[in-house]
Amino acid sequence: MNLFFYNLFLVGYTFGIQLASLWNGKAKKWVLGRRRLMYNVRSTMEKINHSPIIWMHCASVGEFEQGRPIIEKLKAENKNLTIVLTFFSPSGFEACKNYKEADAIFYLPMDGKKNAQQFLDALQPTVVLWIKYEFWYYYLQALKNRKIPTILVSGTFRDNQPFFKWYGSFWQQMLHCFSFLFLQNEEGKELLSSFQLNNKLVVNGDTRFDRVCAVADNFTSLPLIEKFCGDSKVFIAGSTWEEDEEKLIHYVKKHPHIKFIIVPHEVDEQNIKDVQKEFQHSILYSQLSTANIQHSPSNCLIIDTIGILSRLYYYADVTYVGGGFGSDGVHNVLEPAVYRKPVLFGPVYQKYIEAVDLIKCGAAITIIDALHLEKLLDNLFLNENEREKMGISAQKYVEENKGATEKIVNYIYENRLLIN
Repeated sequence: MNLFFYNLFLVGYTFGIQLASLWNGKAKKWVLGRRRLMYNVRSTMEKINHSPIIWMHCASVGEFEQGRPIIEKLKAENKNLTIVLTFFSPSGFEACKNYKEADAIFYLPMDGKKNAQQFLDALQPTVVLWIKYEFWYYYLQALKNRKIPTILVSGTFRDNQPFFKWYGSFWQQMLHCFSFLFLQNEEGKELLSSFQLNNKLVVNGDTRFDRVCAVADNFTSLPLIEKFCGDSKVFIAGSTWEEDEEKLIHYVKKHPHIKFIIVPHEVDEQNIKDVQKEFQHSILYSQLSTANIQHSPSNCLIIDTIGILSRLYYYADVTYVGGGFGSDGVHNVLEPAVYRKPVLFGPVYQKYIEAVDLIKCGAAITIIDALHLEKLLDNLFLNENEREKMGISAQKYVEENKGATEKIVNYIYENRLLIN
């Protein structure tokens, strides 16, 4: 891909999402969120008259959780620091728009030479944190030209990515825009070793380990969940899609003595209604009260709010993480692992290092269909020793891999990047 085709892609993507916004709610949010965006950025930043300014860009919620430990540590140690967050996806923006540690939160304007220049003129960032992936050519080139320190956080690379194809030279240019690249594993460093990135590469792991450990260390209880679970065995399925949910329907019906908590990835009204149809006689978290917990015959609770999943896993005996039956792959498997829980997920997980590692260390199992899941659950619920063994391995794995945040923060201090 060269610049001509990249520009063609930008035009096609913008047109396509505007067209889709006529019937797709998520696309509509993407479009509406960018109306008068540059004006809003300028007017907001004019009110912020102090620096240094850290701009952190995230594709969506998962990437935000990776970058969050860094900005929270820096903010705690530098009270005058200004944090600006941008998101590309509506799901990321909507989930994090009320995040209190940030001074400003925006959608990222669509990539383009003019947009990149105007956005940086308004923002005037001191340091930029680019989380994991999403490589936007004009933004990265503008940052390089302005000599603004730009750090890739928790980068992960695989040989099927565009950087390593015959047309990869265009993508490789974007890698050279970074001041430093912190990578998750040695495989990524080896893949990039031929790109003459000099001493810009270091393997320091994944900051998500630090994030899930911080959440677990500061755990606060959910009283209604405690009452719902009671003394029953508990199964929690988080970040589920329809393909995940359909594997559970029969098992939920046939095991009324087990409490099931389903946390759909999308919590819009229509999707929650669809999930309720799948799990008949289920109850919603938003309608939960002490009274209806005591009188409801349902063994299935559907979570129709955001922001509590990372705490919910604490109450499980067995966990399931969704996404593994879709093309994008499994969601965050570290959230249950940190609580010493066995983790199950679907077959599409290979590009997620932590999922691969959890299987290798005996802390997780991948399922292939509903029958396979039912057999695994029967075994795990009957075998407490097996659950405990898997849980210990999961928690140990998380503990052994934390510390990436400290290394990145130290790099920022050692290179005096917060000094204008």
